[in-house]
Amino acid sequence: MEIRKVCVIGGGLMGRQIALCSAIHGYDVVVYDSFAGVPEKVRAWAEEYLAGRIAKGKMTEAEVAATKARFTVGDDMEAAAGDADLVIEAIVEVYEAKEKLFRQLNDIIRPDAIVATNSSYMVSSLFQNCFGDASRLCNCHFYNPALVMKFVEVVQGPHTAEETGKTVFDFCKSIGKIPILMKKEIAGFAANRITGVVNQEGRYLVQNGYLTPQEVDIACEEGLKYPMGPFRLMDLTGVDLTYDLLKALYEGGAPKPDCYDLIEGMVKEGRLGRKTGHGFYDYV
Repeated sequence: MEIRKVCVIGGGLMGRQIALCSAIHGYDVVVYDSFAGVPEKVRAWAEEYLAGRIAKGKMTEAEVAATKARFTVGDDMEAAAGDADLVIEAIVEVYEAKEKLFRQLNDIIRPDAIVATNSSYMVSSLFQNCFGDASRLCNCHFYNPALVMKFVEVVQGPHTAEETGKTVFDFCKSIGKIPILMKKEIAGFAANRITGVVNQEGRYLVQNGYLTPQEVDIACEEGLKYPMGPFRLMDLTGVDLTYDLLKALYEGGAPKPDCYDLIEGMVKEGRLGRKTGHGFYDYV
């Protein structure tokens, strides 16, 4: 199947970057978001980002103009997704929200459209019953910031057709990414399962008073040469995202995660990381 038009559902940090990256590489893209004010914010962000690419000599004015012509933001899901070849879900990491969205999409999308969830943890088989034909459903997990990071995980569930996985894999390559194609699904996929061990150990050291979050980051960044330690990375991706993941595990019967109370308290205080100016570090 050839991908020509892409719909990205969710105009947050990840969704808008996935969408703009796709438009830059030649795809017609519509970003859909139902929250009041978000479409306007996405448009303003895209204008600022593209102007910056011209100023830095990374794109020409002609390239930016062509990108803008391919990049649309709307608040009508049926109009955005109804004729898309590929729909990428990039909303909050909450099962109920995704399930509701996918059931709505099943009544909107074309029979041959592919749906990919950008979930960082949840396998697509959790949502296969939302669709009449789940063979066109898979995971496609981008890494933050999606405009910069090249790694993408494409994951086939037992319900996913081989053609679906290959089509999404090829799409990722076409927008400048370096994807892997996992033909057997597992929660957390590849990189997050590996980094999850590091993050878990970091939280353990903080929970039990061995180190501060900042000292854990120093150990990872200076000792192991990671680009970011787990707590600095949490600030980048959003403390609320980590909380949603830990909460889902905890409510699903897992033992209470280390630093759960600390992270829950930060979310309640609005200390969500870079996007709010305060997290484990201050940015304002």
